[in-house]
Amino acid sequence: MRWKLLIITSVLAALVGVGGISLVFYLYPGPPTPATRPMATAAALLFPLAAITFASIFVYRHTARRRKTQAAATALLSFALTLAVLFASTFLLVCCEPPPQPLPPPTPRGAT
Repeated sequence: MRWKLLIITSVLAALVGVGGISLVFYLYPGPPTPATRPMATAAALLFPLAAITFASIFVYRHTARRRKTQAAATALLSFALTLAVLFASTFLLVCCEPPPQPLPPPTPRGAT
């Protein structure tokens, strides 16, 4: 097996897929409404699927032996890395603002 090719293409496919998801939600204006939520989800899933498919085809075309095995291994590794990066980003990039403080009680109008 050509491990260098398999690992490099899997990592690149995962980065492109996660970058595409980030790009979709960065450029998406405001919170998704119920009417536009399926379109945003489909657009976000399109990038990783396209990147994983391209990486698998690339590995398949650039290997001489065990083509199907290496293409399948690339797809599985790319998928696992994409999920790992997405889960890690949800834990690491959560907004780190402190919880909101309660407002002080209102003062009467005439008191200063």
